[in-house]
Amino acid sequence: MNIVILSRNAQLYSTRRLIEEAEARGHLVEIIDPLKCDIIIEKEKPTIFYKNRYLDYVDAVIPRVGASITFYGCAVVRQFEEMGVFTIAKSDSILHSRDKLKSLQRLSKAGIGMPKTVFTNYSRDVEEVIKYVGGTPCIIKLLEGTQGLGVVLAESKNAAESVLEAFNGLQARVIVQEFIKEAKGADIRALVVDGQVVGAMKRQGKEGEFRSNLHRGGSAEIIKLNTDELKLAMNAAKVLKLPVCGVDMLQSGRGPLLLEVNSTPGLEGIEGATGKNIARAIITFIEKNRK
Repeated sequence: MNIVILSRNAQLYSTRRLIEEAEARGHLVEIIDPLKCDIIIEKEKPTIFYKNRYLDYVDAVIPRVGASITFYGCAVVRQFEEMGVFTIAKSDSILHSRDKLKSLQRLSKAGIGMPKTVFTNYSRDVEEVIKYVGGTPCIIKLLEGTQGLGVVLAESKNAAESVLEAFNGLQARVIVQEFIKEAKGADIRALVVDGQVVGAMKRQGKEGEFRSNLHRGGSAEIIKLNTDELKLAMNAAKVLKLPVCGVDMLQSGRGPLLLEVNSTPGLEGIEGATGKNIARAIITFIEKNRK
């Protein structure tokens, strides 16, 4: 097969691993920067022009579209879809997962547990918003934040009010979430491939840090999920129509609670923590499903 990986950096761990596993299984792999693609829209002949050639020979696409280029990256993925090319993540699914508010609304309607969450349109009644999530401490998140950026732990009512008022003054859209004390600064990342969990790790924030992101100095270890955690991960992937994704959740006294779903999860942390070949599982998924 001719497989295209949409990525702006061929040296990233996840991109390199996907190349290795695809080539090991006899596939031809090409790294393409989505921002350098020209989308040709023509009656009954949609195509993509890239570096003086048409990409009309591609069998499958692996989108590694960063959050900063979501709009154009998804437009390129959508064009491949119109060309009949198989993709491990549909453009609409990537867009929905990147919209934290929309994805939480869909997931909550589907009965998936999550921390109490409030979104408000620059409300002046900050005290009431804080009360909705059970008071302080509480988590305040920018809707556009990634990798732990734009996430604040407000430990007191005054701190929460100050942060919310500051964000409101900047007209930055935020959500306020319940703080799950029993999680103790840790969360779980489950990697779903073809609708099944193929690996899971528990990420622990460094001392004094409530965010567990590995990019922020957290550590990770392999974990065996219980039945409820497995069910949550697979249901979340199904609701957002993402056969390949990372599902982040917290362990709480009332069961697992969903944090978010990542449509282009990194492979370095999960492969390192679990020792499992996630990249190979993704390539196998493409082989199985590409028509």
